[in-house]
Amino acid sequence: MNDALESLLDGMEPGPTPGPGRTPGPIGMTVLLVCWLALGLMPFVFAVDDLELAAGRTGTPGTLTVVSCASLGEGRYDCRGRFTPDGGGTAVAVAASPDSTAGDVRRARLAPGRDRAVPTGTAGLLAALTMPFLGAGVLAFLPYVALYALRIRRGRRGAVIFGSLLTSVAVAGMVTGMVASYS
Repeated sequence: MNDALESLLDGMEPGPTPGPGRTPGPIGMTVLLVCWLALGLMPFVFAVDDLELAAGRTGTPGTLTVVSCASLGEGRYDCRGRFTPDGGGTAVAVAASPDSTAGDVRRARLAPGRDRAVPTGTAGLLAALTMPFLGAGVLAFLPYVALYALRIRRGRRGAVIFGSLLTSVAVAGMVTGMVASYS
């Protein structure tokens, strides 16, 4: 390893342990780690429906035409669209993605609840993967913090390298998903 990486990793080693009463006890640390784990897993859970729609596993295929977008202020929009199923039938009024523009026409799938349509194809799938990448970024340094909390010195350096790499991949995935959702 080169000297720059060595000094960076050495700088991440913990200093002296604070005195009693300054850190959470074992129960408090366990609660904090469980909360961190739950926070990191929630984006995966909430993304399942959108991933299944974007991948074509559920929902009705068709075309989404964005009819209107109303400004809610502070850069937020409420967009409405019309979904026309491929097999024919009547068009359904749905909520469109807030990053849409009135007049946009794209391939989409109608959610089973018939209240929204999610874009399909590569752009739709990348947009749906934004949340799981966020979850991966949140969980990236959890192994290091667990090792630190358990006062295990062995493996911390590897945990820092792993956390750094996973964070880099997660940020790249989130940016790619955001760009895909706005294109």
